[in-house]
Amino acid sequence: MAKIAGIGQRALVEAVGVFFLTFIGAGAVIASQFAGVGSSGLLVVALANGLALALAVSFAMNISGGHINPAITVAAFVNRAISARDGLVYICAQLIGAMVAGFLLLLVYPSVAGTMVNYGTPALGASVSAMQGILFEAIMTFILAFTVMGTVVDQRAPKIAGFGVGLAVVIDVLAGGPFTGAAMNPARWFGPALASGFFVNWYVYIVGPLLGAIVAAVIYKYCVMK
Repeated sequence: MAKIAGIGQRALVEAVGVFFLTFIGAGAVIASQFAGVGSSGLLVVALANGLALALAVSFAMNISGGHINPAITVAAFVNRAISARDGLVYICAQLIGAMVAGFLLLLVYPSVAGTMVNYGTPALGASVSAMQGILFEAIMTFILAFTVMGTVVDQRAPKIAGFGVGLAVVIDVLAGGPFTGAAMNPARWFGPALASGFFVNWYVYIVGPLLGAIVAAVIYKYCVMK
């Protein structure tokens, strides 16, 4: 029988997973801007975020469940799949992982590149209102969370590790990246925001993902898995 991971081990892989996503995802934004790759930069950022999350979910799913996102953890709590205590530990670990990534971005990337994009902090595009941003983030997170439920949580799902979850992020970034930065994850926003001091429209990246993840998890549990 496999040994059940303790809360410390689960928290560690959640922190490392969010570190992967934040450092690679935000780093791709900085690198694309610095390299001046133009419109192809969106594809680069989408692939970087999707592949980083696919790896993180793959190594974490059998230990912590592969949340790698405070919104997914809150949704799991709403569905009674995780206790309040463990959920709080997960979220703290996720934020720490994102924070470490954010400050390492400051250390390794030249300031001339990082400051141009606030070190990869998601931000609303021109003419995008905060309400539009919340709705956009909620829809994209709904797609992500529904994919998590169908590929990671559901025991009937084929074992494709984090591949499906990574693809969900790729398509979300391609559709929403220019408009909100396509965070879909409060921790992914928090790390670079804290390091760069850029907190404009901060509530968009908390309210939107939480709404989308909770709705997706509840619908999947009570309408698909019943």
